[in-house]
Amino acid sequence: MTAVTDDITGYALAAGQGDHAAAAALVRATQHDVRRFLAHLPGVREVDDLVQETYLRAWRALPSFAGRSTARTWLLAIARRVAVDQVRAATCRPRTANLTDWQAAAEATPAGVCAGVDERVVLHGLLDGLAPERREAFVSTQLLGLSYAEAAQVCEVPVGTIRSRVARAREDLVAAMRPAAPGQHRRDRPGATG
Repeated sequence: MTAVTDDITGYALAAGQGDHAAAAALVRATQHDVRRFLAHLPGVREVDDLVQETYLRAWRALPSFAGRSTARTWLLAIARRVAVDQVRAATCRPRTANLTDWQAAAEATPAGVCAGVDERVVLHGLLDGLAPERREAFVSTQLLGLSYAEAAQVCEVPVGTIRSRVARAREDLVAAMRPAAPGQHRRDRPGATG
């Protein structure tokens, strides 16, 4: 058995042996990061459902979790595969737009609220403008605080690829935040997407 390197990995190992209190502690210690990670992945819908599916898959795999990586890294890798499966399944189904829900949301917005004023909205918009691979690497390392090695495990790519994607994501974000030159629209700038 691998030596426990952190509390979360200890919870996972104990939960794999049937410790219900450790299983609850594992969820409490990781649910925020799993949700944040999934919320920033491209094409992801119904984040709460994906968080639940992540933990369902993790529970089934806990008895075989050996601690070769930290439990946090292992769990985020499962979350990534859940998201990929959801995106693949969504591309096989026809898409429908629910005009009624859109109208209700627009009508429920309080008067005087201006889209883009809230810093979170701006951040989400900037992150959404990143290429999917760069967003995944940036969110893993900069928002969730994973090391480059852990992010490489989660994203199933070499460490150098993570480093490159994070560096390019930073460049893209800086370019997206620069004010547009007169006569140049925001989407005309390098790295900016529509």
